Amino acid sequence: FLSSELKKASKRLSCAKRYKIQKKVREHNRKLRKEAKKKGVGKRVKKDPGVPSSAPFKEEVLREAEQRRLQVGSHEPSHAVYHNNECSVTSQTNVIDASDVVIEVLDARDPQGCRCPQLEEAVLQRSGNKKLLFVLNKIDLVPKENVERWIQCLQKEFPVLAFKASTQIQDKTKRRIVASNEVLDRSRGAACFGNSCLTELLTSYAAKTETEASLRVGIVGFPNVGKSSLVNSMKGILACNAGVKRGITKSMQEVHILKNVKLIDSPGVVASPSNPPASMALRSLQVEEGQESVLEAVRTLLKQCDKTQIMLQYNIPDFRNSLEFLTLFAKKRGYLQKGGVANTEQAASVFLADWTGAKLSYHCKAPENNSLPSYLSDAVVAEMQSGWDLTKLKMGNEETLRGVKFPNQASSISFVSKGPTAGLLNVNDITEEKPVAKATERETVQTDEVTIDGI
Repeated sequence: FLSSELKKASKRLSCAKRYKIQKKVREHNRKLRKEAKKKGVGKRVKKDPGVPSSAPFKEEVLREAEQRRLQVGSHEPSHAVYHNNECSVTSQTNVIDASDVVIEVLDARDPQGCRCPQLEEAVLQRSGNKKLLFVLNKIDLVPKENVERWIQCLQKEFPVLAFKASTQIQDKTKRRIVASNEVLDRSRGAACFGNSCLTELLTSYAAKTETEASLRVGIVGFPNVGKSSLVNSMKGILACNAGVKRGITKSMQEVHILKNVKLIDSPGVVASPSNPPASMALRSLQVEEGQESVLEAVRTLLKQCDKTQIMLQYNIPDFRNSLEFLTLFAKKRGYLQKGGVANTEQAASVFLADWTGAKLSYHCKAPENNSLPSYLSDAVVAEMQSGWDLTKLKMGNEETLRGVKFPNQASSISFVSKGPTAGLLNVNDITEEKPVAKATERETVQTDEVTIDGI
């Protein structure tokens, strides 16, 4: 007999039909996200972090920022860039005031371009017999002969220490091996050279001060010269955030490396808008803050280089302008968009990161006869040299140069330096400016055609 009740139809689907439905749902959601991204819906606005509570001299920073805000008017600044520049400028002056010794970190690829005359003059004008010391960082990216000439040139003004910071310190629990025979066995990126010499130099100077307080050493310089990497290398652990992107350090930070020596990390010096475009492309934060097109920054840098050396370094054929170079570079690296179109923006960002990070080898010629700046005299130079163990410094530099593996002169790009870069150390010097509109690719081609000397 047939049952009077009919069985209910099964809701189970075949695998093929279930997978088809899931695929349609994924495609629908992907389309919605793509449309929302184009409209800017749901995009998070980067919030200004302000001044951390743990930052030294927080009250002074906020007070000076408020005074500046009142001076420019009753309205609030429309860009977080303006506030960050204020904090950077204020931090620099506080670091100088709080330090017994000020270390100006210079990128060995362009030492003269990394010097800030306003900063050096401010140190000399401060009371308390402050000392200024040059640390020539990233020496492993410059031919050895070039490093030696720069040391001879710069030490006519201030003591100079050759340094190669470690770029592979992972976290605060991974300590660096300090035994010299073990350091040499590690990779070149992880190895640090010059830290022992700097430690002995600061220790001996602290012993001569005859004070119970720790020797406070301020680390200053333009963005991406390796200030935080130097602090991490001296400490042996990741005490400060560091990376290729400029402007990572937002506030002052004190780090004890020894019982009687304390380092003070600081944000980069704010470059003055009056500097040449090439100096701004390497030293300022305009690209990161959206005030300058990355394509324009690349075009400016290419003007300062030899075209043949660029072709050999990046293994690309001949090019007529910066846009064609970026197109070839993008295709070489596989930076492609839909339809196989070269992503020139990504290529430009990578190119700029090579020049500001610890990767690309380029060098500037040291001047033969370099006269003293207006704020220096023979008496001031003698005063800056006194108190240091210069013999130990010379021996330490020689040992560092023996241990570092340098690039060949032929494999290093020759770069034309624009000289010292002017910096802003006074809050009153900062003016709120609207971001410059990014140059389009068509504009770049029009302004770039047949205008570059050999590029």
